[in-house]
Amino acid sequence: MRSIVLFKEQVTEKSFDFPKNERLVSGKPERCTQNHFTNDSGEVFAGVWSSEVGSWRIEMGASEDEFFFVTHGRCRLTDDVGNVFECAAGESLVIPAGFKGVFEVVEALTKHYVIVERKV
Repeated sequence: MRSIVLFKEQVTEKSFDFPKNERLVSGKPERCTQNHFTNDSGEVFAGVWSSEVGSWRIEMGASEDEFFFVTHGRCRLTDDVGNVFECAAGESLVIPAGFKGVFEVVEALTKHYVIVERKV
């Protein structure tokens, strides 16, 4: 049996990256991921992610959903149809499988995330 995972007690290496040039819309934001949990089947991931201001295109996999809760900052997601969704500190949302659009960090952002990537 696995035990409870308290993020504050995890010694997790930070992984830094930037959006790929072909996906970049504006800025050149550095992003930081600390994945604190991956389940045994490799289908569930949870951790803390942060990014500087900027925007880039995203495309969720056909079996990949992401829930996140913003702890600091503000972001905006715009789908390929033009619908706009904003999320700020204290708010949460789900990006559904198959979503295509632009992820924009309006104010430096930190979020706690849970990604479920179902194996088919």
